[in-house]
This record gives sequence, structure tokens and C-alpha cells, in this order.
Amino acid sequence: MDFNDTPEEAAFRAEVRAFLDAHAPLKSAEARTYRSRELNAEDVRLSRQWQATKAAAGFAGIHWPRKYGGRDGTQMQAAIFAAEEERYVVPPSVFNQGVGMALPTIMTHGTDALIDRYARPALFGEEVWCQLFSEPAAGSDLAGLRTRAVRDGADWVINGQKVWTSNAHFSQFGMLVARTDPTVPKHAGLTFFILDMATPGIEVRRLKQISGTANFCEVFLTDVRIPDHHRLGGVGDGWKVALTMLANERFTVGKAEGPDVEDILALARTLTIDGRPAIDDACVREKIARWYVQSEGLKYTRLRTQTAFSRGRAPGPENSIGKLVSATKLQEIAAYGIELLGQAGAVMDTEVAPLNAWFQEALLYAPGKRIAGGTDEILRNIIAERVLKMPGEMRADKDVPFNQIPTSRR
Repeated sequence: MDFNDTPEEAAFRAEVRAFLDAHAPLKSAEARTYRSRELNAEDVRLSRQWQATKAAAGFAGIHWPRKYGGRDGTQMQAAIFAAEEERYVVPPSVFNQGVGMALPTIMTHGTDALIDRYARPALFGEEVWCQLFSEPAAGSDLAGLRTRAVRDGADWVINGQKVWTSNAHFSQFGMLVARTDPTVPKHAGLTFFILDMATPGIEVRRLKQISGTANFCEVFLTDVRIPDHHRLGGVGDGWKVALTMLANERFTVGKAEGPDVEDILALARTLTIDGRPAIDDACVREKIARWYVQSEGLKYTRLRTQTAFSRGRAPGPENSIGKLVSATKLQEIAAYGIELLGQAGAVMDTEVAPLNAWFQEALLYAPGKRIAGGTDEILRNIIAERVLKMPGEMRADKDVPFNQIPTSRR
């Protein structure tokens, strides 16, 4: 690994900092505190505005071609901007799925007409995207989805249900994968589409989570028509396209936001156990040391990815390590923070709870981080099979036509 910027990268980093200094304040210790809250119309407006500001200055889609509004830059430059942006107070982004996941997938598998239509509006904050993948009976087993797409002339007619769709209630477009052939093995019978969320037959219902937010939605599709020219990739190639988007997703959501090792360390320094600072307790120090080691491992894994970018290489499936470790660590730190707080850990009122109930809130949303973007089990399979080259796990439905796979009936 190379820990230092090249002269060109150092110059770009200075340019990024000058831009951010001119448009946003640096985070204070309080502003650094992440909150999992429900996005409202004002958040979306500010996010659009910030996205447009970045795009106009050439700092959105940095590695995209100039003809699509990008900079013709490098992935390393994009990583530098993302790292620097984290140090500033900016609006919450509603463009991770569009700019980070959907459009890179369209650029890989779409026609020139589709790229020309969708790239620039997404990059400049004009259109928000969502991802219509998970279903009630097919979450981690994405290829087991049952939403059907049937060809009808120049259109496809879609019927089914999607769930856990982030921000579907204010998205203009969605990336949809559906089953077009149930007579072949499940991975072979899927096709990928671009869906206009204003199409008749779409019903979006918001799902309230235990944390009190409702950013997830379920989406019902009844005789929804999608023109064939909005198909992405060939008929039956949906799994290949979905893998591209999932790879983009795991790079985009690799870090779980919330209390980290420095925060639990600060908390342990302010609390007491048996009349002594909690940080002096050997058990407390042992736990914090383990999380510190994990944090350092994550840091160097990210640096390894940046080194690959700097040398013109694409990162591999090892990106799954970041989310797997950080999401679990977040849940453990949140739970231990509440344990250290004692009875105060049961208080959720942000006006009176220590640290504005940050650890309490994190404990409620942390389990979702271990599901979104791939469950722990899926990520472990990816690491085992694609990084460690271990044999794949046994799959009873392999090579079995989808409509012959037994299903449980109640």
C-alpha cells in the first residue's frame, strides 16, 4: 500500500479543500454526530442543491466522462473528494443510489440513448433513484424473487411487490429486476428494467421502523407497463446486471455511520465504575482495544482500495469486508455504550439523555445496517468464495427450473 498522495493527488486534494471551504463549514465535535432521522422535503431540496453545486464545479461524478457532466477524472480522485467531504457539514445525500449505483450500472449495460437520457439529470441533482430489488420472499436470496414481467408487444407488464426500498416515496426512477422466465433456473430467468416511478399501477407505502423513521418503503406493482427500450441488458441477463449494481452498492455503502471507537472511548473517560473512571477498568479497555484493532483494519482495507484506484485498478470483492465488520462493530459499540450508561441508557429523550441519546438511537438502527446492502451471511459467502477461494456452499436449487423449486404453503 502507498499511504501518500502523488503530487497530482495532493494538488487535487488542495483543490477539493478550497472548494469545500468556500461552500460548507467544517464539522465540530457535535456536528460529527450522525443521526438516523427521517428525511423530509427540505432535506431533499438541500440535497438537490448541494448535488447541483458539486456537479457545476466538476466534483460530482468525478470519474465520469465529461460528455455526461463528469470530469474525466480517476476513481482515486473520487475517493479523495468523498474522504474530504466527510469532514464538512453538508446536506444528507439522496443520490447515493442514483449517482453511486444506478447510473454506473446503466453506463455498463445501457444503450447510448439511455445513458444520454439519465446520466446528466442524476448527476446534477434533478432526478432521484431507488433500488427495487428485495421482496417479502426474496431478501438475501435475490434470485428467488417472484415479481413477474410478461412481454406485451413493445411493453413489459409487471406485477409483484418490492420491499425495503429506500426513499421510494420521493424517487423519480427505480432500478427493477423481475422474473421473465420461470421455466429456467432462478438466476437465468431474470431481466433488468428502468422504471419511471410515476407510471400508473405503482403504489408506494412507507414502513415505520423501530427507530421511528420511515425512509424504507414497500412498493406494489399492478399491471405496470415498462417500454422494452427501458430494459437494461438482454432478456434473461438480469442477474448479470444486478451483480454490477450490487458491486456498486457495496462500495457505496461500505461504511456504517454512527458511534465509533473514539466515541465509546470518550464516553468511558466521562463515566465511572465503582468510583473510578470506566476507562481504568480492564474489561472496558479490552473491549475498546478490540474495536480499535477492527477500526485500524478497516482503515487499511480502505487504503488498499485507494491504492488500487491510484494504480488504475478496480477494487475486488474484498469491499464486502468493510460493511461486514463496520456494521457489526456499530451494533456492538451502541449496545456497550448503553451498558456503560446504566439506567440513563434507557432514556430516549434527546433533551435530557447523555449525549442526546446518540447510543440509544444507534442501537435501534444498527441492526438494519447488517441487512441493507447484503446481509452478514451473504457478505461472508462472498468473502469466503471470491476472496479466500473456498468451495461454494451447497445449493439444493442449483440448475433446477424456478417453477419446480418447492415452496412452503400455509
